[in-house]
Amino acid sequence: MSDQETPVTAKDPAAPGPALRPVLGAARCAVAGLALAALAWVVRAVWHIRLALAGQPASGPPDQGGGQHRPLTALEDSYHQVSSVGGVVTLLCALAFLSWLDRVRDNARALSGAEPRYGSFWLYLGWILPVVNLWIPRGVVADVHRSVFPGRRLPAVVNWWWALWLAGLAGGVGLIYTDSTDEVIARAYTDVLLLLAADAVIVAAAGTAALMIRTLTTAQRRRMDETAPTERPGIAP
Repeated sequence: MSDQETPVTAKDPAAPGPALRPVLGAARCAVAGLALAALAWVVRAVWHIRLALAGQPASGPPDQGGGQHRPLTALEDSYHQVSSVGGVVTLLCALAFLSWLDRVRDNARALSGAEPRYGSFWLYLGWILPVVNLWIPRGVVADVHRSVFPGRRLPAVVNWWWALWLAGLAGGVGLIYTDSTDEVIARAYTDVLLLLAADAVIVAAAGTAALMIRTLTTAQRRRMDETAPTERPGIAP
């Protein structure tokens, strides 16, 4: 992808087309966010290993049951801090990803002249509503490519990204937690290998998501260049 980018308009023989939104900056922000999120998960994995090596205190897990919690050790308290920072980084990554997806989705509509299969609210709710979040986010991403390139196969990286995302969610410690931080600490003491496997899946999902962003952004920008007006103002074509 080139270093400079300016807004262009879709070419229409009858009338000027709708403005196309620059996507390079949004793509770079999203990739940077994914890199930071992956780093945050690597740090979590390091703390999971540290907890496993330290071993569970004789007093038992942090959550004693019945609403009772024992005082945290220094290592457990530092894991809470690592988890909190990782949560903030993940949220920023999600916002950057959605900003990129919103831009390429608008451009796909302008380039194809067709409305997306999924309404704008699915861009956000599709990730958090149970059951439908198993396929709608992938559908939104796939629609961005297929609406502009109807005769071209969907890049395989989209399916790899989505498979890894679903695997991370199924692990229970994905980007959307099903366990509290104290429960994750207890799992590090008793079942760290599964915890590390889930960490690895999330890091891999972030990597494939970054590759997917680059692939779809590059394809869309090439299409934008093909449809951009080549005539200069005041000069006949």
